[in-house]
Amino acid sequence: MLLALNKPYGVLCQFTDELGRPTLADFVTQKDVYAAGRLDRDSEGLLLLTDDGRLAHRLTDPRHKQAKTYLAQVEGVIDEAALQALRRGVALNDGPTLPAEAAFAAEPDWLWPRDPPVRFRQSIPTSWLTLTLREGRNRQVRRMTAAVGLPTLRLIRVRIGDYALDGLAPGQIRHLS
Repeated sequence: MLLALNKPYGVLCQFTDELGRPTLADFVTQKDVYAAGRLDRDSEGLLLLTDDGRLAHRLTDPRHKQAKTYLAQVEGVIDEAALQALRRGVALNDGPTLPAEAAFAAEPDWLWPRDPPVRFRQSIPTSWLTLTLREGRNRQVRRMTAAVGLPTLRLIRVRIGDYALDGLAPGQIRHLS
């Protein structure tokens, strides 16, 4: 079994929390499924859940280099130099990243409002970009955009390999075959 969940902002990628914060259990009623990968609490978007250990391994093991695509709203104006740096790979404190696919993006018309909203500063513009990675380090997209001078304000995973968000609303689940 394979499920796609549009993980809302503020939800932990686990089924229990001692502090009572929102978890996957608030959205997933299917028993014996586990997240194939993670999204930080302050990230949104596509999360795959499965009861198939081999499939979970294929989706998450770095040796398979499964492409993951993110839509990021960043603080500042994206320029070609920043995109080129992301495409080459950037130096992080835990070593250089693999090259990423990076492109300008328009704010999507399908985007849902975030609760709480992203902070707005009248004097600082924001931009959108898509970033496709083939590795999955902790908070990697946020660290990469910060390394090129563009702190991430909002991060939404829109695709994992062949699986896409495709209109799934926050908190909704789709059964995949």
